[in-house]
Amino acid sequence: MKPKFGAKKPELSELGRIKDRITFLYLEHAKLNRQDSAIVVADSKGTVFVPAGIISVLFLGPGVDITHRAMELIGDAGVSVVWVGERGVRHYAHGRPLSHSSALIEKQALLVSNTRSRISVARKMYQMRFPNEDVTGLTMQELRGKEGARIRQVYREQSRLTNVPWTKREYNHDDFDSGTPVNKALTAAHQALYGLSYSVIVASGASPALGFVHTGHDLSFVYDFADLYKAEFSIPTAFKMAAEFEEDKDIGSRTRLAMRDKFVDGKIMIRMVQDLKFLLEVEDEQDVEILGLWDDKIGLQKFGVQYSIYEENEI
Repeated sequence: MKPKFGAKKPELSELGRIKDRITFLYLEHAKLNRQDSAIVVADSKGTVFVPAGIISVLFLGPGVDITHRAMELIGDAGVSVVWVGERGVRHYAHGRPLSHSSALIEKQALLVSNTRSRISVARKMYQMRFPNEDVTGLTMQELRGKEGARIRQVYREQSRLTNVPWTKREYNHDDFDSGTPVNKALTAAHQALYGLSYSVIVASGASPALGFVHTGHDLSFVYDFADLYKAEFSIPTAFKMAAEFEEDKDIGSRTRLAMRDKFVDGKIMIRMVQDLKFLLEVEDEQDVEILGLWDDKIGLQKFGVQYSIYEENEI
């Protein structure tokens, strides 16, 4: 039998809690390997050793080569891996979430399956956009109307600040270049925000499909979640790009790069994780790997026990 090198797989109790880890680490144009319990990151500038136990989510951007041994360590340490475009602007694929816990997706499914709790979460989303108003008594129709008025106001305000003419939001899914410069920039900015939202949702262990406002699409929750940040991030960025590069045919790429620069400090990603857990009512303490057996009468039972058809007290 071959000897095993490096540290042993950590026990659950040894893994750092989510809030004690670096939330996200983005890497590009580098080679990743493993040495003991560290991920070895090598590029043209040198080599860095990153302890796997301090990372929650590893974003792998363009030009990354990663070895099997590195992936083995990453999996054992409970690190989620997401393959993305430059600076996280595009989401291509993802591995398992950090904690291997089903707490978020179970709570999400529970909340979305009940009309009363679904409306409650939807109202929380709208309340985050209207912090100074009480929306608890509003219907979904009233909330949609209120949000529509808010977004139209945001468009008008950004138009005034940037001197970019604005009439209405219009775009053709099949013909990006047919739109006005500001509409093309808005499409590119929103797509970048959707990509980042997708990455955060799947890395945290929630479902991108189970939306509370949007429904019927495999990205319904992504659209729900991204809407929380459009007025602050993607809309101002799009208008700024339209003001600076109105005649540039490559305004879509310029806008994506501008959104990339807004993501680079990681602050929005940390905020997204906190907001996601707030919406789904899940605390950090619940993000642990607990594998059990479901029972409809006596609750959660231990996994790994050889049960008989008789309970012990009946034998």
